[in-house]
Amino acid sequence: MSTISIIVPCYNEEESINLFHDTVEKVFTNMRENGMNHQPEYWFVNDGSSDNTLQILRDLQQKAPETVHFISFSRNFGKEAALSAGLHAATGELITVMDVDLQDPPELLPKMIKLIENDGYDCVGTIQHDRVGQGKIRAFLSSSFYRVINWVSQVRIEPNARDYRLMTRQMVDSVLALPEYNRFSKGIFAWVGYNTTYIKYESQPRAAGETHWSMAQLLEYSLEGIIDFSDVPLKLATWVGAISFLISIVGLIFVVLRALIVGGSVAGWASLVSIILLLGGIQLFSLGILGNYISKIYLETKHRPKYIIQEQK
Repeated sequence: MSTISIIVPCYNEEESINLFHDTVEKVFTNMRENGMNHQPEYWFVNDGSSDNTLQILRDLQQKAPETVHFISFSRNFGKEAALSAGLHAATGELITVMDVDLQDPPELLPKMIKLIENDGYDCVGTIQHDRVGQGKIRAFLSSSFYRVINWVSQVRIEPNARDYRLMTRQMVDSVLALPEYNRFSKGIFAWVGYNTTYIKYESQPRAAGETHWSMAQLLEYSLEGIIDFSDVPLKLATWVGAISFLISIVGLIFVVLRALIVGGSVAGWASLVSIILLLGGIQLFSLGILGNYISKIYLETKHRPKYIIQEQK
């Protein structure tokens, strides 16, 4: 009997945990009835929840101590830290990452397992076929993010890919070998390579509760992904500065020639101020890009842990 480790990050998900566990258990029961002999190993990661999530995880672990485990952080460290903690704790031959809100259909697991065990894949990912229930602006920004990051990065990230995927132990070990503090899982999963295929599915509504990702958090997360996997923004700042410099030289030559030929110059404080503001804005824009990269270096050189575990069972 092979073990499948199921990593489930949780942040204020008291309404979803038991429902998620019951749903996944039904899937494994159906798998055993169909001759698929696999044992689940749950790793719930409590990411500093402020509701009753931790107590529910304790109760669930006591009911099924052989299969249910949990990790509880000392505070909220973010989903990337929760994924990293779960991957480190998992002991199964196959490892999957799932959202507790059941937007990642557990019913896909049998198909994903067969693709790895029978067809030789190292990873089976999932892609949302549509974005039902998601606002048009949010859907547009998400699609734009994948276009941008695949343009600026040497690593291709499948558009609309979810964190939900099933991986072999070898692939997970390769992911864990990457020591960086700033982590963007979708990019890391793509960077390590391996033979990967994807399954498309229609968007599922949350089983309970509401999303904890605001528009601002998603934008920040997207920028982190671009910075983590590309130096194109730095090159962009260089080219913008170079082009501005050349335009300034051409403008200076024009002003000098005009003064020598025509005599005097046309008064125009408004245009002068506009040029100064333009150049100042370009400089601040370039410094902002550089600052983001420096901040990443600063965080890496601190060598702080990605998370602190307060309780684990």
